[in-house]
Amino acid sequence: MQATVETISNLERRMTVSVPVQPLEAEVSQRINRLARTAKLPGFRPGKVPLNMVRQQYGAQVRNEVLSDAVERSFNDAVQQNKLRVAGYPNIEHKPYAEADEKIEYIATFEVFPEVKIGDLAKVKIERPVLEVGEAEVKKTIDVLLRQRATFDPVKRASKKGDKINITLIASIDGKEVERTDASGLDLVIGEGGRFPAFESELSGNKAGSNKVFEVAYPEDHKPEQLAGKTVSYDVTFNSVEQAKLPEFDADFARSLGVEDGNVAQMQEEITASLKQEVDKRVRAKLKEQAFQALIENTQLEVPKAFVNAEIGRLIQNTQNNLQQRGVDLSNVNLEPGLFEEQATRNASLRLILSELVNLHSLQANADQVRGMVDVFAQSFERPADVVAWYYADVKRLDEPAALATEENVVEWVLGAAKVSDKKVKFDDLMGNS
Repeated sequence: MQATVETISNLERRMTVSVPVQPLEAEVSQRINRLARTAKLPGFRPGKVPLNMVRQQYGAQVRNEVLSDAVERSFNDAVQQNKLRVAGYPNIEHKPYAEADEKIEYIATFEVFPEVKIGDLAKVKIERPVLEVGEAEVKKTIDVLLRQRATFDPVKRASKKGDKINITLIASIDGKEVERTDASGLDLVIGEGGRFPAFESELSGNKAGSNKVFEVAYPEDHKPEQLAGKTVSYDVTFNSVEQAKLPEFDADFARSLGVEDGNVAQMQEEITASLKQEVDKRVRAKLKEQAFQALIENTQLEVPKAFVNAEIGRLIQNTQNNLQQRGVDLSNVNLEPGLFEEQATRNASLRLILSELVNLHSLQANADQVRGMVDVFAQSFERPADVVAWYYADVKRLDEPAALATEENVVEWVLGAAKVSDKKVKFDDLMGNS
């Protein structure tokens, strides 16, 4: 085998490989002989077909398979000999194998892993959210739990925050209808969040049976993009207005949360413990977000196109799956790869950076850390021991907790290198209730 490598760009390589055919002919013959033992042709019993007929029937196919295997082996050998780290799959071009007489010559074009230069993080500032869980935070959480289990009664007054309304809606842009609810209307709870504030504010002050026409101007950076920079005219009919009726904070409520004996004090203790776990989880998430962003902003690397394209494909597939779960007809949805390129580039960059850091500083999670992550997963289940047993019943199931535990090691490494300061935060801000 002979191989020459040409540098096309920082990451692209073109490798020309020549493989002699003569040594491969013996392998072709061996495979045909093995095939003859079981070959079936009309008029012959299995294994009794004359060898020349087997060669005539299957020879070209077998030869193509042998030469194809030789190309794959020679490529891997050439890559190792030239100490190349291939990123993605190579594009291999060659003449038809039938034309290969003395040698197979092919050209493989591919990308290699980039050099990852992680900068000095000593000047990077990271803020660690600080929140002490007290009675006020527990009360707010209990209020949320009560509202989640509220029932609603019709009222004749005008709608206000906290009410559930049913509306039928027609939305238009420049006189062209772009959205219409079905006959059953749309149920909304005013003030529950997730809607554009200017639209939300128009929902209060309306009685059942009333109609309201109003316009909402969406900013240029609005999501989804279909409404960005557009002024939408809404024609809304209020079909019903209902006020919330909260359940009592009593034994029945405790039993609804899984406290079998209805012990209210125990329920409050469990809510407090769960809230502390959630606060800790969100603090770690905020730190991870800042640490990863610091790595991206302070690392020099060129991301292989193969990695970006693969990540775009993954993001598109995830989006399609999410849309299907929501009942969207994908035949009417065109997901342009360009919409995902920025996120895909970031994701691919981060993977390369994390891999470099883990290898450079031996940050791979150990068995105790993996077990710790599994225990965290199991905390939210009624029978934690069963969850732990499920993870350890198949080593592949440990891939996710191992990866997350390794990421935690990376975050700790970044925090050790950067300037970290504590910052008191409000409960609603940390929990995303503002």
